[in-house]
Amino acid sequence: MSKSNITRRSALILGAGALGTLAAPAIAATPLAPVRRNASSFKTQAWQDHFQTLGSGAIICDTDSRALHYWNADGTDYRVFPTSVPMTDELTRRGYTKIVRKKVGPTWTPTANMRKRDPSLPAFMPAGADNPLGTHAMYLTWPAYLIHGTHDTRKIGRRSSSGCIGLYNQMIEELYDITPVGMQVLIL
Repeated sequence: MSKSNITRRSALILGAGALGTLAAPAIAATPLAPVRRNASSFKTQAWQDHFQTLGSGAIICDTDSRALHYWNADGTDYRVFPTSVPMTDELTRRGYTKIVRKKVGPTWTPTANMRKRDPSLPAFMPAGADNPLGTHAMYLTWPAYLIHGTHDTRKIGRRSSSGCIGLYNQMIEELYDITPVGMQVLIL
């Protein structure tokens, strides 16, 4: 009996090639399913549909399209940012609120409900690279609801938060710089 010259690597390559050849007709005959991507599908928003006046400006957080819409006080600056949104409808607070406080380098204290869902969460987390609030945070009139950054960029465009609206860190920094305390906010 002769010894075979097939190595483990060549067997894997041959096997993959054969599998691809055998599977190709089946794949071609199967209709393609839509692909879900980690990106927002923005819907156009008009501030006039939701606010009587712009006042100091307006923010609309659209949880369906996973986008934050920003207008300055005179409506000449309109920006749209991709966001993360709450994981479930139960965690989503909807309605009118406003920015009451802003913080660079926010600290994080998970709520009792967050720690109940995930007991591994710390009781407190200082500002820094591991902090889930990212580099900047804007606090709303509702306790524990924020618009903030995130270091975990995989969350943007997804239902991934415990109630907050999350943005890429560079985008929350941009929004933070142009948003005054007192700005009106609507979460849809």
